[in-house]
Amino acid sequence: MDTKLQTYRPTHNVVVIGHRNPDTDSICSAIAYSYLKNHSSKLDTEPRRAGEINQETAFVLKYFGVPVPRLCTDVSPQVQDLEFRQMPGIEATTSVHKTWELMRKDNIDTLPVVTKSGQLESIVTLTDVSDACMDVLDTRILAESKTPYRNILEVLDGEMLVGDPDGCVETGKLGLAAGNPEAMESFLEPGDMVILSSRYEFQFCALEMGAGCLIVCSDAEMKVPKTIQKLAEERGCTVIVTPKDFYSTARLLSLASPVRHYMRLKDNILTFTLNTPLDDAQKVMAQVRYHYFPVVTRGGKYVGLLSRRNLLNLRRRQLIMVDHNEKSQAVEGFENAEILEIIDHHRIGSMETQVPVYFRNVPVGCTATIVTQMFHENMVEIPKEIAGLLLSAILSDTLMFRSPTSTPVDERAAEELSKIAGVEIEDYAAKMFEAGGNVKGRTPQEIFLQDFKVFKAGDTRYGIGQGSYMSMTNLDAAKELLLPYLPEAARDQGLADVFYMLTSVRDETTYMIYYGDQGEELLRTAFPGCKFEKNAAVLPGVVSRKKQVLPAISGAFSQI
Repeated sequence: MDTKLQTYRPTHNVVVIGHRNPDTDSICSAIAYSYLKNHSSKLDTEPRRAGEINQETAFVLKYFGVPVPRLCTDVSPQVQDLEFRQMPGIEATTSVHKTWELMRKDNIDTLPVVTKSGQLESIVTLTDVSDACMDVLDTRILAESKTPYRNILEVLDGEMLVGDPDGCVETGKLGLAAGNPEAMESFLEPGDMVILSSRYEFQFCALEMGAGCLIVCSDAEMKVPKTIQKLAEERGCTVIVTPKDFYSTARLLSLASPVRHYMRLKDNILTFTLNTPLDDAQKVMAQVRYHYFPVVTRGGKYVGLLSRRNLLNLRRRQLIMVDHNEKSQAVEGFENAEILEIIDHHRIGSMETQVPVYFRNVPVGCTATIVTQMFHENMVEIPKEIAGLLLSAILSDTLMFRSPTSTPVDERAAEELSKIAGVEIEDYAAKMFEAGGNVKGRTPQEIFLQDFKVFKAGDTRYGIGQGSYMSMTNLDAAKELLLPYLPEAARDQGLADVFYMLTSVRDETTYMIYYGDQGEELLRTAFPGCKFEKNAAVLPGVVSRKKQVLPAISGAFSQI
């Protein structure tokens, strides 16, 4: 068994991630910027998503043959973010003696017991080994623990002359034959194991009395005569020879028992998975006095041993944030991560960092436009599928250049990207918006969360969602599903007021549905003179959450 100690070291990629409830820009910009960083820097990055993708984004990824990024809802420190000891596991049949040697060699008081396939079976501690050493007076311990003969050969430096090395001690007790052969009659019973000398008469007498195993102590060349070996074979008696003396043999034999006889029951051991939150692990460690805790995968495979001092070796997750810079929109646990960069086109929000970071915030219609510029600045060629993702994000965020947030820079970037991607803007945009607006078979929650963001006005939390539709049929269907769902959404999100923009791309009009004690008052204050029809405020020319709706509602909160 390889007992070389190693250290588990975290090998996480830098996570490039957008906001919660991600839209097309959030997902596509993360994928594209990750590609750019991997081809223009020494960073090893991976695009991730902080929530489920919406139908529009699913259409885009499928259209250009790009896989959906892996989900990442929390970057809080976990056990896998620590360095810890990768002490090799031992098998349950390992002898107590061997276990003690490993503990002493590696200066550790806990060893994991694992199966051949690497599954954690249990642990054995120095206390367990000490208990085993106290069993030296238990003459039946070898049979009770089903000790493998290989363990006996190992601890005694022995040689098996007769018997099966792969067998186990099944019955009998342990005895010591000294003095004269007749003395064995007082203690030896059929099936017993007996320690004796190389004298012929002792060996013959033990066989005659039905011994199950002879352990012969002798350093002479002639240890067991052939006649004794033949007789033992006929009677099914195991014969082992050892160069050790009577005293050493008797002491060591009890240590040949396997650790499975002493190890803790699996249900009674405390383990952590690689994904256990660090806060949870610290709480458990503070309540018990164990020195080491096994770490396993979710499937139960043993990984290593964690101790309290390993908590000092935390390696925080590294993040690059795209398309947002507000705390309320960031992935859970971001405050415990190391933020490397922020790439965004929204207002400067409430984000704080512990050290200076690269922060690029440009007043354009889409984060993807900024990422396109950065491809040029770093002289990295934009692949066809990446160009398609960037184009889709720009068309989505600018509502095909109808949004007041759209700039000539966005339009020029889109024209360039459409040529690389090999698509015609008008035709492709119509397909993309139609796919995103189709509500057939979707739940209200899925529609609501496809593009929803939480904001704060003083101590009040409120949310604004948006769905863009090419046809009024899809818009009305979405409205019918969402109106009765808004109270539930407000409760689930813990919000005082909820607004949802149902935006007609063709008419450049938003039908604002809402819920909350101040909802209607806020809308009348934010948009003086607006009309209310069928439980919605009709807002002609309003299509941008960022530039038209958010500033207006934020101002309305301050007025009322």
